[in-house]
Amino acid sequence: MRSIDIHSHLADDYFDENRDEVLAIMAEKQIGTISIGTDLVSSQRVVALAERSALVWACVGVHPENLHEGFAAAEYGSLLAHPRTVAVGECGFDYFRADDAVAARRAQRSLFEAQIECALAHDLPLMLHIRPSRGTLDAYHDALDILSSYKKKYPSLRGNSHFFAGDTEVAKQFFDLDFTISFTGVITFAREYDAVIAYAPPERMHAETDAPFVAPVPHRGKQCVPWMVEEVVGRIAEIKGASIDECAHTLLGNTKRLFALE
Repeated sequence: MRSIDIHSHLADDYFDENRDEVLAIMAEKQIGTISIGTDLVSSQRVVALAERSALVWACVGVHPENLHEGFAAAEYGSLLAHPRTVAVGECGFDYFRADDAVAARRAQRSLFEAQIECALAHDLPLMLHIRPSRGTLDAYHDALDILSSYKKKYPSLRGNSHFFAGDTEVAKQFFDLDFTISFTGVITFAREYDAVIAYAPPERMHAETDAPFVAPVPHRGKQCVPWMVEEVVGRIAEIKGASIDECAHTLLGNTKRLFALE
């Protein structure tokens, strides 16, 4: 691999018509991805995809908005034990569209804690989904409180905050817990996170696409695919004042280290 997209949904229905084509371009460009589960069915699909492609790894778990499903660790046993599974998630808090804030937050907390405990039991990192309510950082504060409490008891707890949309203080709190943060194609057309990227130690960062969403410049308006992570890497390199090759090498090393990729 030359580079890696640490968060995509390549196994989802969005890619049923062109997945093989996308994988072929990824192979040509030497770009890998971690494909993310959001419920049991999609988690099964990401593991199946990772079995057939050496450029794909699996992350299995339940998205915080899928409260109707819940998380039963026993149902995920074989998926979690699979050698191509490298993380648990995406899990955490999503307050953006919660209809009943109090009830939803309580339910999301239980779902999140179940997956934290599962990650600890299987010695896997977490892939965090944290989306605050509009105009706040509330979901980050709640997640960090929980993670801080677990970290005191379980120093091995680790993971990444995907699609990071916090500020430098929130980023610092993740770094203090030995967590990393990742950025999407948003940084190629918005400047809100330039300060966080400039502040973040290079060894604490990752690049992602969240494909098929938020295609980066110059691919706006098109289906986002994992190989477009090149544009995210390029923008991080620009902000950090590094060469693209140097940045790609650092970010790939970060991913191999956190997710124990082979």
